[in-house]
Amino acid sequence: MMALAVGSVVAVVLTAFVVGGHANAAFETEKATTSYSFAPYVSGLDAPVYVTTAPGDPDTLYVVEQPGTIRIVRNGKIAGTFLDIRSLVVSGGEQGLLSMAFNPHYASNHLFYVSYTNVDGNSRVVRYRSANSVGVRSSARILLRVKQSYSNPNGGLLQFDKRGYLYFGLGDGGSGGDPQQNAQNMRTRLGKLLRSPSKSPGTRWKTVGLGLRNPWRFSFDPANDNLWIGDVGQDRYEEIDFRRASKLDKPANYGWSRYEGSAVYSASHRYSSAGAKVRPVLVYSHDHGCSVTGGYVYRDSAVRAARGRYFYGDYCAGTVWSFRVGAHGRASAPAVSGAVPGLSSFGVDGHGALYATSLEGALYRLR
Repeated sequence: MMALAVGSVVAVVLTAFVVGGHANAAFETEKATTSYSFAPYVSGLDAPVYVTTAPGDPDTLYVVEQPGTIRIVRNGKIAGTFLDIRSLVVSGGEQGLLSMAFNPHYASNHLFYVSYTNVDGNSRVVRYRSANSVGVRSSARILLRVKQSYSNPNGGLLQFDKRGYLYFGLGDGGSGGDPQQNAQNMRTRLGKLLRSPSKSPGTRWKTVGLGLRNPWRFSFDPANDNLWIGDVGQDRYEEIDFRRASKLDKPANYGWSRYEGSAVYSASHRYSSAGAKVRPVLVYSHDHGCSVTGGYVYRDSAVRAARGRYFYGDYCAGTVWSFRVGAHGRASAPAVSGAVPGLSSFGVDGHGALYATSLEGALYRLR
């Protein structure tokens, strides 16, 4: 792996593809850096993997820590613990408490959702209720149980779209190379993007995406609800995928494990007829990292020059890139937009400010 230093001369060869099969030519970014980047904001966290805010409280941050706690951050300082379920969680590698999502009506119903790997190594999505501004452990209701045969890749992100549907991303669960070909098998939830069939999430889930290796982090553009996915690759390529909001109700097939990025990974692996075939918007090789961390389209006005750009990065290299989002998921040439060592996730607060988490124990903010 080659670490890419912010501010140095960068020559990263990346290939962009437009959803729908119209390929752009390969492009290079040379000396391409932005005037804005990520600066340290909070330290002293324990392996943070996600950050978010609750509806109705835009200034309080909730930071998910992999060992099994959710920490409260106010005014740049750790202010307490919102939930502690360490006794329920196995943590390490790609396992642990992996994300949380607040119900869109949290201010009135106090419901929130977490995903974690339980002590048996299986994936869980659990609904909780809060009282007096902290999560109540005894209120837990399990909404999804998925058995895992291996410790990776597990996925684990929960996100609500603008319409109020809850999504959950699951990795193929196949250690390496998807040996059980789960991602293209509609009879398993592994390697899928799931969605609650109603705006009151329960134990029923609908498959809206397949052919994913590890959709570790995905997001919805706050301007139009378009979906962006960072799907972690196997040995050669990392990819960013796009799905237009108007098509979210129809299944999409993102290609794995027939394809890795836009290259054939295994011609012998099945390629399901379920779902529209979707090609990556952007692919980068393992010459420049090893594990993509999907991010967000920035729509806040605090860093005006960054508006309309999608931010993503690589866990191994620590590099953060961004590109300007065009019509129908088209991507401009990416530029380096900072560095976050041990980059595990991105998140936004209630105002739209963009943050990044580092497994080394820090929270960063776009400046």
